[in-house]
Amino acid sequence: MRLEGKTAVIMGAGQSPGEGLGNGRATALLFAREGARVLCVDRDLASATETAEMIGGEGGDAATFEADVTREAQVAAAVEQCRTRWGRLDILHNNVGVSVAGGDAGVTEITEEAFDRVMSVNLRGTVMACKHAIPVMREQRSGAIVSISSVAAVESYPWVAYKASKMGMVAFTKQIAIQNAEYGIRANVILPGLMDTPMAVDTRARAWNRSREEVAAERDARIPLGGKMGTAWDVAYAALYLASDEAGFVTGVALPVDGGTGCRIG
Repeated sequence: MRLEGKTAVIMGAGQSPGEGLGNGRATALLFAREGARVLCVDRDLASATETAEMIGGEGGDAATFEADVTREAQVAAAVEQCRTRWGRLDILHNNVGVSVAGGDAGVTEITEEAFDRVMSVNLRGTVMACKHAIPVMREQRSGAIVSISSVAAVESYPWVAYKASKMGMVAFTKQIAIQNAEYGIRANVILPGLMDTPMAVDTRARAWNRSREEVAAERDARIPLGGKMGTAWDVAYAALYLASDEAGFVTGVALPVDGGTGCRIG
């Protein structure tokens, strides 16, 4: 019960179609198992509801809210829903992201529309969620913000918008960490490596018209630790630590969860 008595808003608590669990759903389930009351937010309400029902089936406390992170008013309403329902907001988890599905490409092929789409979802969505969560946390004089960036921020990566947005999340996290430390608010960011999730594997398989097995095998071969991609649970347990009081003296950190991929850099 590492999050007993706490409330959490999970932005991106649903998941893309495909096999297994996504990072957002796994984190929502784990937070609830550890005692948190969880507001499952997603633009796909049916998927968020499925996550909440899984939590309820395990005896946890969860509610749902439909919101598109590119619409500030909807993000603000989600934060307010948590505060109204449970009286406080202890944890904000920013887990929404897009790359291939948003039309991302190399610098000589990227379109203005695709660049703006990826940046608005990945970076602006995180900024707007923090904009509305931080005043609630400041009033409480406590809170934890955990955002999901990517090891793509620091390693060689072929597409321009995703990399730029994910590095922007790292810089933004450090900024809000120092600016809100006096209020007892912590902000940290996770850099997942190659993960076996529906968004990472199934989305690419569909976009490239290839089998899931082929895409997964290629990604597995790139992992130093055990030759196998990580899972959503690896990301979820990192998020649990950073959201919990065990990380009470940890803020402004960019934590790789990448099976050693980052060790190849430099």
